[in-house]
Order: sequence, then structure tokens, then C-alpha cells
Amino acid sequence: MSLSEQSITHLVVHKLIKDQHGPASVSLRQGMCPVTVSAQRLVDDISQHYADKLGKGYGRFEDDEANFPVPRLVRQHVLEQSIDFAALSRQMMEHLRSRMEAEQLASGGYVLIARLRNNLSDSLLVAIITEALGTAITENLEIVDSVHLDFANLRVAGRVDLLAWQNGAERYISFLKGRSDVAQYFKLFLGCNDVVIALKETQKLVKTLGHFADTQGLAQGARDELMQRAHGYLDELGESSTPLSLGEVAEKVWPDAPERLRRAFDDATLDLANGFVPDRRAIRPLVRFKANAPQWKLEFDRASLRSGAVVYDRKSDTVILSNVPEQLKRALMEE
Repeated sequence: MSLSEQSITHLVVHKLIKDQHGPASVSLRQGMCPVTVSAQRLVDDISQHYADKLGKGYGRFEDDEANFPVPRLVRQHVLEQSIDFAALSRQMMEHLRSRMEAEQLASGGYVLIARLRNNLSDSLLVAIITEALGTAITENLEIVDSVHLDFANLRVAGRVDLLAWQNGAERYISFLKGRSDVAQYFKLFLGCNDVVIALKETQKLVKTLGHFADTQGLAQGARDELMQRAHGYLDELGESSTPLSLGEVAEKVWPDAPERLRRAFDDATLDLANGFVPDRRAIRPLVRFKANAPQWKLEFDRASLRSGAVVYDRKSDTVILSNVPEQLKRALMEE
């Protein structure tokens, strides 16, 4: 959803009160928040920080609505229209309180629950925002403490794509993974069953790396080095069954300017998942070319181009293979 086009149809802010290792309680707002310029700015800021965060998880609602009531509450509000948004938010807060109380290290904050729409999208956004102490200068040029909402450290938030949910999509929930303990209790609150199909996600990652190399205008040698590093690192993770971190992939694959690659991974239209084990079958295109025509098939390592074992002659539009094995030679001479 484009931030410049999203409109707030419903908005509530409640407060979740909890210190680490302590009990949790809630302070509920009575009624909806008016959609003012300030409210729109707040939601846009949270949405932008959410979109910019790497390390999201993706999934769909759990089927067990007795233990995971948010799917039922969303259905009652969106489809059945038996509860209004204020009632939806209050019941969600009670479930969030119970989930948070079970997580000793979790701490409270302001809980923003909003429904956002444009012509093509309808989504439910839930975010826990904390405060931070900063500094301000008064009209008299005095330096004073100033408390502000800490968007930079947004660690607990999720979004439900309501249209994708109604259309039976494979996955329609996203949430910040952050620390595993935070991600776990918030995922349980949302009633999110992680859906990460490693093969598909690895293919998306490989495609993103290829597009990144294209946009950087890399020489062939530099491109091959990038792809080789990516293949080596992802292959290690796949062999050891270690879930990847997109931030760490950027550091390993493009160490000279990892922030550029992180920005490519952060493209909201890609919905790149985090925390999956790379499928080793899907990373082969990083180091191998594979093509076919009606009368032939060809597959070779990118390194073959650098070594001269495979040469493409643009003038004659031919591919020349060197070091042909004896078995292939004999087969060709028999034809």
C-alpha cells in the first residue's frame, strides 16, 4: 500500500502497562480516535518505519480460534459486522495482555490499532510504540528534556492484508521478527501460522540478487564475484540448516556497501521473508547458466566464462566450448 494513498478508516490507541518480569494490565481508550492531521502523520510514520524494517515474518491465521481468537474477531468485524472497531480493539487488547504477561522480558507501550484502505488495499495495522527521552530547545533557548514516541526502535508490529485474507491467499499476515521472544508472543497474539516455503523464498531472493547486480551496473567480473559470494554463503546455510538473516546476507554478499543491498531487500513489493533455511537447489542459478532451445540444452558454471572454457562470440552468435571430454567427442564423431 502506498503511504501517500492510504487513508485511515478506523483508529484506536490503547495503553499496555507492563514492566519486565511483572504483570500486565491495560488502559483502554473510550471510543475511536479522530482522524486528524496529527493522527494521519502518526500512522504514516509508523507505516513507513514498518515498511523499512528488514526481518519480517509472514503467514496466515491459525485454524484454532479457541486459542487464537484474533481471526474470529477480525471475521466478526470485517465479514459479519457483528462488532464495531472499538469492540474489536478492546478484545484484541485483552488477548494481547494475556500473551504479553506470559513473556517475562516483554514491556508495555502504546498500542495503535488502525484499519487502512485505498482503492486496491484494505489492511489492519497493529503496532506497540514506546517512548524515549530526548532533548528540545524552548522559545527562550533553554535546553530541556523532551519525551517523544520512539519510531526508530519499533520492534513489535504486524499487518493483516484483509483483501488477501478474504481471497484465500497463501499468506496475508506480516510481522516484525525482531528478537525471537518478542516475535513469538506477538505472533501468537495475531494467531499467525508461519508460512515460509523455502524453495519459493529462495527463488525470490536469487531473483532479487540478480536484479540488484543489474541495477548496480557491475562489470562481469564484479557481478560474478557477487553471485559467487552469495552462492557460497547461502549454500553453507542450507547445508547446516541454518535460517538466514537478510541483514547478514547483505553484509556477507556485498560487504563494501551492504546498505545498498539491504535497501533492495527492503522493497515492500517483494515481501522477502526472513529466517528461512535456503533451498540449495534454488541457489544454483547464482553460479550456473542454464538455457535451452528446441534442439539443444546447455548448462555451465559462470566461472567457465572467466576461464575461457565457454566463449560466446557475439559476431557469429555462437557459443564455443573448450576442453570437450573424450566421451562427448566420440559421441559427436559418431553422428
